[in-house]
Amino acid sequence: MAKTEGLLFRQLFESESSTYTYLLADTNTKEAVIIDPVLETIDRDLKLIKELGLNLTVAVNTHCHADHITSTGLMKQRVAGLKSAISKFSGATADIHLTEGDNIPFGRHSLTVKETPGHTDGCITLVTGDQTMAFTGDALLIRGCGRTDFQQGCAEKLYHSVHEKIFTLPDECLIYPAHDYLGQTVSTVGEERKFNPRLTKSMEEFVELMNNLNLPKPKKIDISVPANLVCGLHHV
Repeated sequence: MAKTEGLLFRQLFESESSTYTYLLADTNTKEAVIIDPVLETIDRDLKLIKELGLNLTVAVNTHCHADHITSTGLMKQRVAGLKSAISKFSGATADIHLTEGDNIPFGRHSLTVKETPGHTDGCITLVTGDQTMAFTGDALLIRGCGRTDFQQGCAEKLYHSVHEKIFTLPDECLIYPAHDYLGQTVSTVGEERKFNPRLTKSMEEFVELMNNLNLPKPKKIDISVPANLVCGLHHV
């Protein structure tokens, strides 16, 4: 549940890619935004939006995903007036190209953009106006972080992003990542600053670790990245 008065909040899950999609809305005006929607769950998401009587205005991606195809392009075809948004540094097409400090308003609430590159050049973290919630994409995961070995990844850049843009938020700010593979749903800035096994290391140790993970390539990368560069409408 959201701590902020007048804010409706839902955390949704896509099991194949272990992706979290987030729906936020103003309970009075019914204006809503959706974060990181997935193609496979578009019907579920739109059904919920309809049931709750919401007016979806913006669909935003925290970055150009490599492990799933976004539903923003298809969603725009099914929701009148919906705009897509992504970082201007993502290389992807969208109605709104976001940069540091931009606001995404919905009713009396808003999300503020913090640029947090490192996993990709176009990664952003979205923070609620009262700094009680941060949607960190793949930059900061619960007790982990996004990989830095493809798509313009840079371990040093990611370390600076997390320490300077996310760990400077209030300790009690809730961390909602784009993925979790162990069934964890939420953390806090204070917890991650204290217990994250990767980001509590020195920068030199972190870079060494990230450069030697030797992870397999994401299964869907060759399909997902080209599709997500065009709002998920590649051959859909």
